[in-house]
Amino acid sequence: MRRLIPAPEPAAEPREGLWELSELARAYRHPAPDGGWLRANMVSSLDGAVHHGGRSQPLSGEADMRIFGVLRQLADVVLVGAQTVRAEGYRPARRREEFTAAREAAGQTLAPAVAIVSGSLDLDFDAPLFAAPHTPTLVLTGAGAPADRLRRAREAGAVVVIAGEGAGADAERIKGELAHLGHRRVLCEGGPRLLGDLAAADVLDELCLTLAPRLALGEAGRIASGSALPAPTEFAPRSVLEHEGFLFTRYVRGGVLPRDGAGPAA
Repeated sequence: MRRLIPAPEPAAEPREGLWELSELARAYRHPAPDGGWLRANMVSSLDGAVHHGGRSQPLSGEADMRIFGVLRQLADVVLVGAQTVRAEGYRPARRREEFTAAREAAGQTLAPAVAIVSGSLDLDFDAPLFAAPHTPTLVLTGAGAPADRLRRAREAGAVVVIAGEGAGADAERIKGELAHLGHRRVLCEGGPRLLGDLAAADVLDELCLTLAPRLALGEAGRIASGSALPAPTEFAPRSVLEHEGFLFTRYVRGGVLPRDGAGPAA
């Protein structure tokens, strides 16, 4: 794995193999300002496909999964849409011993919570995501969600967060509601509809995008979907890493990280 941006020191030796977890954690420190910091992590093929056969795994690789795991461990909460939960078979985020001390020092739970955005609450409340999480799963929805499903979510042990007046959560409220609960480091893992809603609401602070050296074709959409923005939102690169043809990019809105950038590191 090698760093392309920022440019490495002239005397830096070429590196073989993957970076250590602690080195990746330092490279991807997750800011935690009072109002929260919403980072998204997505993968795309060279031709722009966000999945192959309905799942993102065929586009991924060893280094991508390593960074995926580190980003999770730096986060307070993993934010995901209900359709992605169903398609990818989501399970609770793992507790990892390598990050235990750092998470405790940062005042975090031993494993990040998973927060599901859903209007219909068409979720399997008997699944491990609700039955056996290290940290209680959150469900973000609206006041108009089906009453019987709201009751079922609470009975299953979920923390229900009302973040909208209609049937579903309002994207512009999600980051603030999570920060109010103490989840200031938010990692969004999609899917495209949720990411598009967050981008349209102008609450996306950072995008970590893996570009896989693969062509997928097919009918898969882009990493974010929705109506066109009035004008494109400007992001600036903070870093680009490369390993075996995969490019791991990190873009920040406006190009500036807040001063409170000292998130946990392994």
